[in-house]
Amino acid sequence: MGYASQHFYNEKMQQGASARTVRYCHTLLSNALAQAEKHQLVARNVSKLTALPRETRKEMQTLSLAQVADTLLPAIAQDRLFAAIFLGFGTGLRRGELLALRWKDVNVSTGTLQIRQTLVRITNHDAPARKGRTQLLLQEPKTSHSRRTVPIPEECLAALKQHKARQAEEKLLLGQAYHDHGLVFCQADGKPIDPRNFLRSFDRLIAQAGLPPIRFHDARHTFATLMLELGESPKTVQTMLGHSRVAITLDIYSHVSLELEKKAAAKLNAALTGRQQFWVAVGLL
Repeated sequence: MGYASQHFYNEKMQQGASARTVRYCHTLLSNALAQAEKHQLVARNVSKLTALPRETRKEMQTLSLAQVADTLLPAIAQDRLFAAIFLGFGTGLRRGELLALRWKDVNVSTGTLQIRQTLVRITNHDAPARKGRTQLLLQEPKTSHSRRTVPIPEECLAALKQHKARQAEEKLLLGQAYHDHGLVFCQADGKPIDPRNFLRSFDRLIAQAGLPPIRFHDARHTFATLMLELGESPKTVQTMLGHSRVAITLDIYSHVSLELEKKAAAKLNAALTGRQQFWVAVGLL
């Protein structure tokens, strides 16, 4: 069984699966075997004998505040997805969270939104081959930390209001043909936006603004990096991103943390060396 597991992992890697996917498969298999071992259905959990691929973190590409505010947003202001892109950079929402957001999750009076569901594409094993093997599904967030309340920047909120007015016109135009799911960001007929199509649109808008290619997930990285650089506490950023622990936030954005620590040390140094008592104490006066 151990050999079979290792062969399966190796085969998945050769087929192009990521190390993270293989590790996820291993977790499922290991947990199942652990239960089987507990109930004496197998002699031991042989998945422990396998060697797992090392997971490497993709290099993040972040935009500067000037690139977002002065270049990207003005260049895409007339696009139908402007508010979605703006909100992505302004809140750090994941793609699935953004595309599953409903108007009832947005509180205009308090300037906040709530993450209650996410849009994912899953394998549909019951579908006939000619109709495709995947389907879009709205489901609850995986963790309690992902279910959260996020503040909306004032300018993002203004963009959302304009977007809602535009959406109301589309709804009126289509009438009975409009599929109203209450989604904030959807197709012109109200149906959910396919996450893959959204990424294609994002790539197009980034190119339209003349910016270097980045992933939509890098909008999330940009948000977190800017928040930390502006002096926001890692704990606050952790909560807004929906990370389970602040250690995860600090690990991902360690490059920012190091720069903040250097600035803090420089401030302390300036405070100390600006006092005559300090120089006397170290024997330099």
